[in-house]
Amino acid sequence: MSVSRRTVLATAAGAAAICASPTPAAAADPTAGRTPAATLRTLRAAADYAVEKVAAVAPNVTAFPVGTNFEKWVYSQNGGWVGGFWPGTLWMAWLYSKDEVFRTQALDSARKLAPRQDDTGTHDLGFLFYPSWVTAWRLTGDEPWRTGALRAADSLIQRYNPRGRFIRAWGALNDSKNAGRVIIDTMMNLDLLAFASRQTGDDRYLDIAVEHAKTTQRVFPRPDGSTPHVYDFDPDSGAPVGPNTVQGYSPTSCWSRGQAWGLYGFTTMYRRTGNRDFLATARRLADYAVGALTPDHVPVWDYRAPQQPHDIKDASAGAITACGLLDLSAATGRQAYREVALRLLTALAQTCLTKNSARAEAVVARCTRNRPAEDGIEISLPYADYYLLEGILRVLQPQDVDRAIDLSTV
Repeated sequence: MSVSRRTVLATAAGAAAICASPTPAAAADPTAGRTPAATLRTLRAAADYAVEKVAAVAPNVTAFPVGTNFEKWVYSQNGGWVGGFWPGTLWMAWLYSKDEVFRTQALDSARKLAPRQDDTGTHDLGFLFYPSWVTAWRLTGDEPWRTGALRAADSLIQRYNPRGRFIRAWGALNDSKNAGRVIIDTMMNLDLLAFASRQTGDDRYLDIAVEHAKTTQRVFPRPDGSTPHVYDFDPDSGAPVGPNTVQGYSPTSCWSRGQAWGLYGFTTMYRRTGNRDFLATARRLADYAVGALTPDHVPVWDYRAPQQPHDIKDASAGAITACGLLDLSAATGRQAYREVALRLLTALAQTCLTKNSARAEAVVARCTRNRPAEDGIEISLPYADYYLLEGILRVLQPQDVDRAIDLSTV
């Protein structure tokens, strides 16, 4: 499918359903409208390519892509922790193209996550249900999507440990293993709880999100703004044990995707609460990540690994960082964050797309899932595709992104 700007304009009238946002629109971004023409052309070309690729692949996708093997998607039937990103990508493709086929596919894919609403065995319910079910409700107004997302939030808060004031990352609730383990990624799951409080008027959800964010803010950032992947607590007393890692190089290193999760997550928590300490933390994490970028603006998998800056890349960290920096620029009014985000998106568009391979099913290459486990080294990952499109649309069509995921600030 070829997606031209003429097609987008000619079919825009058919997208009236997205014009009524169920929640308040985002405040005007004082840094918007300052994108160089050459950058806009690059991003539009990347979006065209991404949407054409998704359109070609989607008819044969029957489950949830989790990564590639020899450039072909490998699937999970229940979605693992990444199941929300495929329907989320389809929603982004719909927002860009206004092609109703994407809307139908997004809804069909999201429905397959229904059994996960009651899954209390993972902290990743925000990743699963925000870009799929919350977005579906925001773009359609159909009540079952809202109800399902609220059930997922109910499942998520069962993982809260009030003694340590954290949401445990991994393991079943009755499993003592990893009971005190907290990871930086969870910052991205908190917005599901903020959504639940806004929808129900019950402060309990947001209160838990705030307490978890405060705990993360207290123990994760180092003086230079870098973060470990993991921080362990005694689950019985709530006492801190110390930093650790699973996907980073070491407990003292800085896994680049984790740094991106933290940057994006703290900015979101600032927008949901107005707590300026969260904004200050987001800036600390952003400043470290920006300072650690190599000249090519594609992050290495770990900013402190011994072979950096000449190490393997993780383009997914670049896409997530770009989204977080665009959000942070809007929250602070600092154009410098937006400029780095545009350089990140441009670098991904110019050096990390799968354009040179006719067999590739994903959009973004050069991603790394878990380097220490030698699992998925410079492959494609579904969240890279999703956040690349989200980042590009934050630049090209910010009002549409607002309708999908809510860019408002309290």
